[in-house]
Amino acid sequence: MIRQILIASLLLFRIAAFGQNQPANADWQIVAQTINPTNYFGVTVANGMIGLVSSPEPMKVKDVVLNGAFDTYGRGRVSNILKVFNFANMNLSVDGITLDAKSASNYRQTLDMQKASLTTTFDYQDKASVRHTVMALRHLPYSALTMVEITARKDCEISPMSVIETPENLKEVKNFYSEVDRPHVTLRLLTSVAKSPTGRHTVAACTSFIFEEPHGQEPNVIHEEWDYNMHLAKFKKRLKAGQTYRFSIVGSVSSSVHAPDPHNEAERLTLFAALERTDRLLMRHNAEWTKLWQSDIIIDGDPDAQRAVRSGLYHLYSFAREGQAYSLSPMGLSGLGYNGHVFWDTELWMYPPLLMLKPDMARSLLEYRFERMSIARQNAFSHGYAGVMFPWESDADGQEATPVWALTGPFQQHITACVGWAFWQYYLVTKDKEWLRTRGYPMLQEVAAFWVSRVERDGPGNYHIRNVIGANEWQENIDDNAFTNGMVKTVLQYAGQAAQEVGQTPNPDWKLVADNLPILKFPDGTTRENRTYNGEIIKQADVNLLAYPLSVITDDATIRKDLTYYAPRYAPDGPAMGWSVLSTLYARLGDTDKAYEWFVKSYKPNEVPPFGVLAETAGGTNPYFATGAGGMLQAVMNGFGGLQVSNDGITQLKAKLPKKWKSLTIKGVGPQMKTIKIQ
Repeated sequence: MIRQILIASLLLFRIAAFGQNQPANADWQIVAQTINPTNYFGVTVANGMIGLVSSPEPMKVKDVVLNGAFDTYGRGRVSNILKVFNFANMNLSVDGITLDAKSASNYRQTLDMQKASLTTTFDYQDKASVRHTVMALRHLPYSALTMVEITARKDCEISPMSVIETPENLKEVKNFYSEVDRPHVTLRLLTSVAKSPTGRHTVAACTSFIFEEPHGQEPNVIHEEWDYNMHLAKFKKRLKAGQTYRFSIVGSVSSSVHAPDPHNEAERLTLFAALERTDRLLMRHNAEWTKLWQSDIIIDGDPDAQRAVRSGLYHLYSFAREGQAYSLSPMGLSGLGYNGHVFWDTELWMYPPLLMLKPDMARSLLEYRFERMSIARQNAFSHGYAGVMFPWESDADGQEATPVWALTGPFQQHITACVGWAFWQYYLVTKDKEWLRTRGYPMLQEVAAFWVSRVERDGPGNYHIRNVIGANEWQENIDDNAFTNGMVKTVLQYAGQAAQEVGQTPNPDWKLVADNLPILKFPDGTTRENRTYNGEIIKQADVNLLAYPLSVITDDATIRKDLTYYAPRYAPDGPAMGWSVLSTLYARLGDTDKAYEWFVKSYKPNEVPPFGVLAETAGGTNPYFATGAGGMLQAVMNGFGGLQVSNDGITQLKAKLPKKWKSLTIKGVGPQMKTIKIQ
C-alpha cells in the first residue's frame, strides 16, 4: 500500500512539474491574495520538529523554530524556545536588481494543507514570473525543502541566492562554505554554527542547492560573506523569453540537544537530503501527509467551518509527531509565544482530538511528561508534598519555567491532575495493558500520591484543597476551586481503576479523598466556582468543565443551570477555548442553535489576516493558538459528533448537527481507524 502511495506521489510530481497552475481546491487550500505587510500574520509549515513561519517578503521566512531547544534569554529570566538560523531564506536578482515586496506584483501565497506546503507566486515587471514553494519535510524531521521555478517573460539574467541569517539571540557565529566533489555530483554546503544565548547549546544549520542539470553542467556557485549575521551562496543563469528554470534548496538544522555534534549532523542531513533529490523528497513527504490525512473531518454544507476545522487539524498534525517525547506549546511551532512552554493546554485541549484521531501522536505528548517525572517529583518535594507536582509552565527539562511574577507557577496545581487524566484517557482508547503497566499506572500512582498529600483534612467528611488558582486564572489563591476539586476527584478514581487493571491493590486513601472533596453550590443549586466566588467575570471555562470533558456533573438540569449562569460571565476577551466548551455542552444537550453560535465564536473572531490563523483572543495578535484549535475540534467531534472516551473506548452519544450542516464525517477514529458519519 505504501509503495503504491509513493509511486502515485512520484507520478503526480512529474506531471505537476513543481505544481504548475493546478486547479485550486477550496477544501484544502487557503489563499492569501490581498497581502498587507503591516497587518500580516504568517502561517506555519512544520513537521513536529521544525517550524517555518511565512513572511510577506518574497522568498523569505520570518522565523525558524526548533522543537526541544531552550535557553534562558528574554523577559522573565526563564527558558525560552530557541529561534534558530533562518536557513530557508532566499534573495533573487533579475538583471542586477534584487527583488523586494515593492517590486513584486500579482503577489499570492497559498497554503496547501493536504501537502503541508506554502507556495508564493509573483511577477517582476514584465521580465519574470516566480513560483516558490517551501515545506518542512515530514519524513526528515530536521530538514526543509524549497522548490523554485522561474519563467522568463523576456530575455534576462537571474541570480538566485540561498541565504542563512542569524537571529539576534545566537552568538559566537561561525560561517562555512565547502564543496564535496564526487565523479557524479558536486555538493555545495552553506553552513552556520553558533552558541545559544548562555552558551549552553550549539546550534547549526546547513543548505545545499539541488540542480536539475547533469553533473558538470550545473551553474557555478559563488559564496559571499556579508557579515557574521548573514552569508549566502548564489549562481547566475541567462534565460530566454519563455524559458522556465527549476532548482531546489534543501536545508537542515540541528542542536546539541538533538545530536552530540550538531555541526557535522546538520551537514550530513543536508547531504543525505540533497542526494535523495527533489522528486524523492517530495514523494516521501507527500506520502507521509497522505497517511496523516487518513484521519480527517469532513463537513458538508458549511465551507467556512470546513476550512477552519481542517486548518485546526493541519496545525495540530504539523506541530506534533509520533515516536518522540516532545509536547505542544499553546502556539505550537508558530513562533516564540509563551516561550514555547507546555501548559495544561496540551492535556485538556490539544491532546483529546489527537488521541481520538492519532493515538500514536498523542502518546508522544504523554512520553514528554513521563520522561520528566523525576523533576516533577523534586518539585513536589520542594513544596512539601509527595508524588509528582508538574510545573504550570514546563520547558525542555520539565522544570518550572513560569516567571516569578506570575503566581500561576506554584498555585495552578490542577495541571498535575490534568496529566494523570490524560494518561488514563490513552489507556481507555488503546487498551494497551503493557503501556499501562510501564507508563500509565506509574504516572497515576505518583499523581495520586501528590493529591492525597496535598489535600487538607479538617475531620471526617471535611476535606479541602486550599490556596490554589483554578482554570479561571483571574481568581487567585482561592479555596475549593470547582475544576481543581473535580479533576482531582476524577483522577483519584482513575488511579484506583488503573491499579486494578495491572493487578495491584489501590491505596484506600485515594477513594477516601475523592469521596470527601466538595463541589460547592450556590443556594439555588448552581455550581459555585470557589468558596469566595460571587458572580465576577471569568477569564475562561472552569465550572462548565465539570460536565465536559469531565463527568463530575452529569444531569442535564444542572449542566443547563451552570451554562445559564456562567456563559454570560465569560469575558469577551477571554481565550478561544472557553467558547468551545459552551458549544460542546449545548450540542450534547441537543441545542444545536446555541452550540453552533458558540462554535463559530470559538474561531471566527480570532482569525487574523491573510490566512485566517487563530489568535488567542478576538482581536489578538499572537497566532497560531493551537489550544483554541484543539477546543474547536472538540466542539465538532465531541459536541456535534457525539464522540466520547469511556471504559468501552471511543463511543458515540446521540448526535445532532447544526441546521446548515448536511453531514459530518469523522474518518480514521481510534486504533481501529473507524469512519463515523452523522447526517
